[in-house]
This record gives sequence, C-alpha cells and structure tokens, in this order.
Amino acid sequence: MKKKNNNNLMKNLTPTQIVNELDKYIIGQNEAKRAVAIALRNRWRRQQVEENIREEIMPNNIILIGPTGVGKTEIARRLAKLSGAPFIKVEASKYTEVGYVGRDVESMIRDLAEIAVSMVRAEKTAEVQEKAERMAEDRILDQLIPPVKKPMAMEDENNENEELQNEKTREWMREKIRNGEMDDRLIEFDTTTPAFGMQVLGPMGMDDITMSLQEMMSSMIPKKKKKKKTTIKEAKRLLTQEEAEKLIDMEVVQREAIKRVQESGIVFIDEIDKIAGAKSQNGPDVSREGVQRDLLPIVEGSTVNTKYGPVKTDHILFIASGAFHVSKPSDLIPELQGRFPIRVELKSLTEEDFVKILTIPQNALLKQYSALLESENVKITFNEDAIKEIAKTAALVNEQVENIGARRLHTILTTLLEDILFEVPDKMPKSQIEITGELVNNKLDKIVKNRDLSKYIL
Repeated sequence: MKKKNNNNLMKNLTPTQIVNELDKYIIGQNEAKRAVAIALRNRWRRQQVEENIREEIMPNNIILIGPTGVGKTEIARRLAKLSGAPFIKVEASKYTEVGYVGRDVESMIRDLAEIAVSMVRAEKTAEVQEKAERMAEDRILDQLIPPVKKPMAMEDENNENEELQNEKTREWMREKIRNGEMDDRLIEFDTTTPAFGMQVLGPMGMDDITMSLQEMMSSMIPKKKKKKKTTIKEAKRLLTQEEAEKLIDMEVVQREAIKRVQESGIVFIDEIDKIAGAKSQNGPDVSREGVQRDLLPIVEGSTVNTKYGPVKTDHILFIASGAFHVSKPSDLIPELQGRFPIRVELKSLTEEDFVKILTIPQNALLKQYSALLESENVKITFNEDAIKEIAKTAALVNEQVENIGARRLHTILTTLLEDILFEVPDKMPKSQIEITGELVNNKLDKIVKNRDLSKYIL
C-alpha cells in the first residue's frame, strides 16, 4: 500500500508542485529548486517510456554550488522525502582512493542498498502488522488461557461447551490486552534469538565480503529459544516483531529494494569541492584525484556488489554540492565534470531572506523555540522589530566574520535566549515572554561591535 502511495506521489507532483513543496521549508534558491524538480519529474517520465529507449535515458546529475548554510543539503533532503526514493547523503572528503586506508566509494552504493532494504522491510511490515499483532496476541493468550485440547474420541456436548467457553474467555481477555488493561502484568514466554553475537572482521574497505561472511556464519548456526519475562505490553511488541519477520519474504524485499535503488535511488555527495584541486605530484591532491577516478565509473554506470545482490548504478541520480571557495567545478577531472551536466549556483542569503527563514518555513527556528518553551507552559513571542534585528545581526556577522548562511541564526538565537532557556523552569513557570527589538539590541549589541567577541560567540 505504501509503495503505491509513493508512486502516486511521484506521478502527481509536477515540477511546479515540487517547487511549491520545497518552498515550505527552503527560502529563495528558485533556480536550484527548478533544477531538482525537473530531475525528479524526469525519473517518473523515464518509467513511462517504452523499454527499448528507457535504458538509454540517463539521469541529468546536478552540481549545486554555493556557500555553506544556503540550503544545498536541505534541498536534497526534502527532495528525497518528496520522492519516497532511497536516499543517502555522503561526504566526498570521507572517501579515499583504492589502496589507501579508509572507505572506498563503492560503499556509498552498499549503504544505499541497506537503506532501501530497510524502507521496503518497513513497508512490508506495515502490510502484515495487523496479522502479526493477532498472532502475537494468540501467543500471549496461550500462556494466560491455554486453549482446550480436543480429545481423540468423539466429542460430547460437555467438551463442546467447554471449548466454546474457553474461546469466549480468550476473546474477552484479548479485548483487555488490546485496550491496555493488562499492560503492566508480567508474563514469561519463549523468544527466538541467534545462538550468540558474532562479528566477522574482514579486510579494510571490503565491506561487502565482511557482511557476507557475517551473514553466512549466522545462518550456519541455528537460532535458539530463550525464556523471557516482561510486561504484557513489552511482550506484545517483541512477539509482534518476531511474527512479522516470519511473515515477510526477505528475498522479495531484497529484490524490490535493489530495483528501487537502480531505478529511483538518489545519492547526495556533499563537499565535492574538497576532492577538487590543482594537480600535484605530492600531498593529498594525488589521493583527491584518485577518489574522483574511483567515483567516475559509479557515476557513469557500473555494477557494485552488495550483500543483497549486484546493483547497477546507471540510473541512480547523483546530486553533488560544494562551496567551491578555493577551487572551481572546472578543477574536477574532465570526465567527472561531464557526468554532472547541470550546474546551479545558489545565492548568498540576504537580511530579507533571514526574516523569511525565521518565520515562513514549517520548521522555522522561531516556531521550534516556541514549541520547546511551550513544553514548560511558557508562551514566547517575537515582535516584528525583534525578528528584523535578529536578521540584521545575522547578515552583519556573516559579512564581518565568515559567511555560514542560515546556520548563523542558530548561534544568534542560542545566545539571545540562553538566560531564558536556563531560568524558565525555576523562575518563570507558566509565564508569557515577549522578545522585542530593544531586548535583542541590548543582548547582542556589545558582542556584535566587538569583532573578537563576535568571532567566538556568534
């Protein structure tokens, strides 16, 4: 059922609707939103064309260029939620060239397959949840009110009555379990566990071999039953989980997951500028170029072995991002540049943008702080002057110290509200607090004017 919803979501969302959805969380950056909206819609379009040409349609990979904190990662994250597709965010700087100690670039595809399997397993679990819950209840009832065993001989009227009465009692008890009336009662039951915990250490960078060895060893050693004593509430959770696992065909899950990765997977490679740089005969640049060379076949299209089977990367969408302060996209090796045909430059945020970021998005920072303080029965409001002052301060500090985009708002609000957040439980329970422009000025003015203080505090 869930899978169907995801497909419908992708089908029904036009590029305009995708941009409208992104607008709920990200301010400005319309050019970048349009580029990713087209890329997402093209995934669905490709699924509709004839099979003979479908394989020829390659994804248009994107490079998002712009300073930190302007929304590059947030765009990719929200895009993944919209598409319901397997999505992974990785940092290019964490990978090393084959032969060096560290993670090889193929591991990002193995991690993506792992995410896809978890997604599909969760969907399949939701489909069998009701049945698994009933089976778990049956196991609990078998402990509380064992069913009447039918005698081998022909049943008489007394046996039938006893059986009927037993069934009625079980159903009555089932209702009590469902209503939570039995939650705190202790029960002892059998649960299945692996024979013992096991970890197989393989060669560095050979993640797939290590995982396969671990899985093979676990399957060779039979599981054993173990007595467990918990509350009925906890027993129901554990047994439902156990029964759901029995009802799910993991081979089907794995096949579906691999298919999703290949057809709709999204890999977001952050900090790609960290592996770009001028050619050098020594130092880290050689390794950087090596990572690019290793990345190239994956982005071009190759087969990566995972514990769930081989994954073809030809139609995975790659979105890369980087600030490119000290390097340029043209510093990447030419072959890799060619695999990222769409380049979008994100603009630095202005004072006006900061005002919108503080108030408009569904997850706006001021809404987050209001919700936090509401948990202490304190209502906090920010008047218009205060919001403008916070935005002005953020823009000024970004200009004077270092431009970290919208992340500057976090540091400013933390400094501004520090005393309130500390004192609320003891000194201001059930109160109303209004943050004014004057209060913001008094709290932050001295820090902003002192550049050294500003650098360390804001």
